[in-house]
Amino acid sequence: MKITFLKSLLVLGAFLCFGYIQAQEVSGTVSDASGPLPGASVLEKGTTNGTQTDFDGNYTLTAEEGAVLIVSYIGYKTQEVAINGRTLINVTLEEDAQALEEVVIIGYGTTTVKDATGSVSSVTSEDFNGGIISSPEQLIQGKTAGVQISQASGEPGAGITLRIRGAGSVRGNNSPLFVIDGVPVSNESVSASGGDLGAGSSGAKNPLNFLNPNDIESMSVLKDASATAIYGSRGANGVVVITTKSGKGGGTSGQWGFSSTLNIATVANKYDLLSSDEFIERGGADLGGSTDWQEYLFRTTASTDNNLSYSQNYGSGNVRATFGYSKQFGIIENTDFERISGRINLTQRFFDNKLTLNAQGTVSRINDRAPFISRTSGSTGDLLAATYYSNPTLNANPNIGADPDRNPANLLTYYDDNSGTDRFLGNVSLNYSFTDELSAKINFGLDTSESTRGQVVSPNILGFTNGVIGNGRAVVSNLDTDSKLMELTINYNKEFENSKLDALVGYSFQDFNRSGQNLVGQGYSTTDMNQIISVTEQAYEDTRNLASNYQGYGIGTFNDLPGNGDQFRILGLTPNINSTTSSSLPNIPITAFSVDTFDFTDELQSFFGRLNYTLHDKYLFTGTVRADGSSKFGDNNKYGIFPSAAFAWKLNQEDFVNEDTFSTLKLRASWGITGNQDGLGYGAYLNRTRWDGLGIGSNSQLSAPATREVAFANPDLKWESTTQYGLGFDFGFNNDRFTANLDFYRKETNDILLNLPAVQPATSPFVFQNIDGTIVNQGVELGIDYDLIATDDFNWNANFNISYNQNELTNYEGPNIQAGNLYGQGLTGTTSQVLTDGKPLYTYELRLVDENFQVETDPSILDKSALPKVVSGLSTSMNYKNWDASLFFSGQFGFYVYNNTANALFAAPQIGSRNNLRSVLDNNISLSATNPSTFFLEKGDFVRLQTASIGYNVPLSGEGTFKTMRLSAVGQNLFLLTGYSGLDPEVSTSDIPSNGFPSASIDYLSYPRPVTFSVGFNVTF
Repeated sequence: MKITFLKSLLVLGAFLCFGYIQAQEVSGTVSDASGPLPGASVLEKGTTNGTQTDFDGNYTLTAEEGAVLIVSYIGYKTQEVAINGRTLINVTLEEDAQALEEVVIIGYGTTTVKDATGSVSSVTSEDFNGGIISSPEQLIQGKTAGVQISQASGEPGAGITLRIRGAGSVRGNNSPLFVIDGVPVSNESVSASGGDLGAGSSGAKNPLNFLNPNDIESMSVLKDASATAIYGSRGANGVVVITTKSGKGGGTSGQWGFSSTLNIATVANKYDLLSSDEFIERGGADLGGSTDWQEYLFRTTASTDNNLSYSQNYGSGNVRATFGYSKQFGIIENTDFERISGRINLTQRFFDNKLTLNAQGTVSRINDRAPFISRTSGSTGDLLAATYYSNPTLNANPNIGADPDRNPANLLTYYDDNSGTDRFLGNVSLNYSFTDELSAKINFGLDTSESTRGQVVSPNILGFTNGVIGNGRAVVSNLDTDSKLMELTINYNKEFENSKLDALVGYSFQDFNRSGQNLVGQGYSTTDMNQIISVTEQAYEDTRNLASNYQGYGIGTFNDLPGNGDQFRILGLTPNINSTTSSSLPNIPITAFSVDTFDFTDELQSFFGRLNYTLHDKYLFTGTVRADGSSKFGDNNKYGIFPSAAFAWKLNQEDFVNEDTFSTLKLRASWGITGNQDGLGYGAYLNRTRWDGLGIGSNSQLSAPATREVAFANPDLKWESTTQYGLGFDFGFNNDRFTANLDFYRKETNDILLNLPAVQPATSPFVFQNIDGTIVNQGVELGIDYDLIATDDFNWNANFNISYNQNELTNYEGPNIQAGNLYGQGLTGTTSQVLTDGKPLYTYELRLVDENFQVETDPSILDKSALPKVVSGLSTSMNYKNWDASLFFSGQFGFYVYNNTANALFAAPQIGSRNNLRSVLDNNISLSATNPSTFFLEKGDFVRLQTASIGYNVPLSGEGTFKTMRLSAVGQNLFLLTGYSGLDPEVSTSDIPSNGFPSASIDYLSYPRPVTFSVGFNVTF
């Protein structure tokens, strides 16, 4: 018995000793090239035994003596290290650029290029376009197949048109949904739009220009329904997911970064107008002076962009904070764009990394100054029109009249337009992992802005006919926007023996409020334009609380009761439409003053789910469904259901595919339905009546108050739905040194939302309704990327993408609807485009011109559209040791541009008081300026050298103040190859409405694009 007991003790002791010998404690430090890496994973291979490095990159782990440690960190190459009896093991990880490139941010999650079932493209900061970038869309222009990006003009901060796989709506908004760090943002402008000072109005700026491009890490473009259906009613035009930079690469001691760029810009092209001597020789009126008006208006400018950042990775989290200042001067006098921005991104982990807090926030101030440029400025035109037609013998004196035309010097001196927009976009999210498979996340977002725009015409203005001369006029527009987001998602990930499941369910609620005031005043006792704006704003502050529950009010003499003198009339909407005259007349230093207010709120509630299932790591299935409820639609169609499905097959993992030939070979197929509600406006399904704004006439009298119905009741108003089919192939050769993707797609948009003419007699000329018809976009996309040379010292890469899209309106039985308004003397009310069955959107309808330049009486519908059929981009980059260089070309083909500028200003070979083009006079072709025709319709095909850059990474020892230093030079818009006779065929005029329909590719007095040269440096310390 004792012997048995002793044997048992010996066996137990031996077992314990053996276990002690086999298990040992290992410690060390995990670093990268810049220092310790906190938060790196250290795992014993083949087990769940692991730990993470602390703030200083240190770790301690008890493991088997002969075990292998797996050391990993996001964005770095994973290393496996055998213990081999050692107790101290330090590991230095190398960055894995390819791994970072493979990660793609999608809706409510991430995937990799190899595991994506939908058509998704991602562009990272290393591949962004360089130079002057005022808005995020410009970063990826020409970088992705199937994406057309065009800037409306060369004006700093101007609006940008972005279309993914064609135009799927006849309304103004074909833009995709933008999601910034998980917060969907509205496509509507957040800058006050301004008003009409009596010579036309101008549009608002790009709503995304508040975001500092230097803060962006990557932009993912979701193109097909499989990728976008998770956003349901807002995914029909595609989705662009913007991810900003974090502080995870900042090191434990923190890292500062500073960059500064100097940009020099000058006008790229000018019109070939007559000089003063040539003008006189050809019979023009001699006014005794000599002025090159284009030289007078255009200027060479110096702009600057500066960014300061701090990032730190402190083990349990990371932080990145930035400050940016950009001042961009336009090539036209009195034009500039200023952005002051700050951003902070914070990640913090709690409770053994089970709870993760993420907080992101951007605050910005945008200041814009714009000259008098307006497409609706009448027969005498705006500043650009006056510059092109003005008599070159007129002196550049702002106090000289040019009747019946306008003096450019006068318009520059006595017109002012300034706007300021403050915006905050932020979100806070909490993600809790209940188990390794189950997690939940709640996300709160806020997007709020305040904008004020002040436009003023001095009493010293000349050439105006609306009573402004001697009185002055001001328009002050205030716009406040507020959007709140709450989202809850639950995610379940489970890996089985030969498959993997990823399930997501969620709920989302977001509201959108827009409110503001439009103030108009005429008749001031001062000529100081800043003081005129101040007087207008003060008049509102002094009077806005003298009444309540009003839509607007007016103070001054009304033209229906001029004998009553000045009055204070208040216009109300509740409890019924009402107009009252106050017995108390406010004392304001303005002859006529009117106020109009608005306050609209829309809401969107959603339930959604997505299921990803992977079998044998080669068969991938995705199913998505989202139910959206919107306050924009009638009671019978508040909710819409948007499903999608996709399948992908990794053929290169099949035995019948030679791995030596294909490193990647994947087939993708997708189907889905997405929706669209943008461009509908507020309460379009309700019968609503509002007061018209109180106008001010040439005699400085206010118009009599009048109401109008702004919408008819339509409880059946519903979503515009787009069904999309897609088939794609991904290829990779030579370990993915050569990669390509080929996609075929078809999009069918039904239940088209149109603002059609109402059945007359009616109090409103238009009514929103769904009509029968289908907008078809179908095409093919090809993207190729090839590392031509890859050595230790020299690398050369080329990237090419091209897409073909065919657009057509089919099964439409409604009336032909005129669109494409033209402007200029004698062109008011004329159109150039038409919406009709069997033709693309933006199809031209014009009078034909024969070989003898005779114009037909009636217009004809042409087989020519403003939409490009082919969009392409070519970029190539190379680096040799510390040097690097790149070229980027963009092109658009198969579309036509209407040269409205030539039609309005240069239609006939004659001069008198106005200048003209040499070519028009030499050709001696005379056409009526009031007769739009195919003579002014031109092919818009072009190839542009968008950017050319060269850079040098200065070799540093790392022991001085600076860790890294980079010098760079960039040229933009360096040359343009085109047969178009205007200044530039890449024009966007979608803000010109005709019967509620936008236009495209109509070139009327567009702000010229500049040629820009930039030099800059970037340091870290």
